[in-house]
Amino acid sequence: MPVFNAAGNPARAFHFDEPPDRSGRCIRGPFRLPSLGEEKSAAMPGEKTPESKTSALGLLIVFEGIDGSGKTTQARSLVRRLRSRGFPAVYFREPSRGRYGREIRKKAVSAGSLTPEEELDLFQKDRRDNVDQNLAPARAAGKIVVLDRYYFSTIAYQGAKGIDRGRIRRLNERFAIRPDIVFIIDIDPVSSLGRISGRKTRHELFEQEDYLAEVRKIFRSFRGRPFVIVDGGRTAREIGREIWESVRDLIY
Repeated sequence: MPVFNAAGNPARAFHFDEPPDRSGRCIRGPFRLPSLGEEKSAAMPGEKTPESKTSALGLLIVFEGIDGSGKTTQARSLVRRLRSRGFPAVYFREPSRGRYGREIRKKAVSAGSLTPEEELDLFQKDRRDNVDQNLAPARAAGKIVVLDRYYFSTIAYQGAKGIDRGRIRRLNERFAIRPDIVFIIDIDPVSSLGRISGRKTRHELFEQEDYLAEVRKIFRSFRGRPFVIVDGGRTAREIGREIWESVRDLIY
């Protein structure tokens, strides 16, 4: 079956990203799914098998939160959990591995390297590419897409720098795929900065306590469907259990 992008044109070639390994690196695809019987655990009591729940395919599950919140850990864990149950789950992130995503990461290491409007422009370009080349084709192919950051991060981070949040939302919702559920991993900035203090690469453009406090406030303002605000101050196991309960309601 041919795959088309969000504009209705034939989609360009795309790749799936493996979830990051324990060092935080993201390994470029192809994303290998287990064959039937491989890495597949028995269904939990009351759970149906993936084969009997095809409506779960094509879901878009998003993880958001300030830097150091643990969202990448949870996104990676969810992908593995879904795969272990036979679901075709794939992982993508923003900024992406594309041209504009690489430029964002390069600029982010220096504070003041971009104006807020320049940041917004780069994120918009990167997201359009990500939607066309990765998200839309993966969903059309029946994958469950787990996405590490989306346009809600742009609303929070660039909104905290003074850009109108309503404008950012409107710009993105012209082309962005609507997510089925958005997990916002909530943590205070002091704990956040403590977690990321040992990272080799620091993103000085975004990692200041007062700024992250405002970003957090915007994240916490997202309410109702499809948002789920998760207490990020607990153990990874506890957080993962809560996330799985919500995802399980979607797929079973």
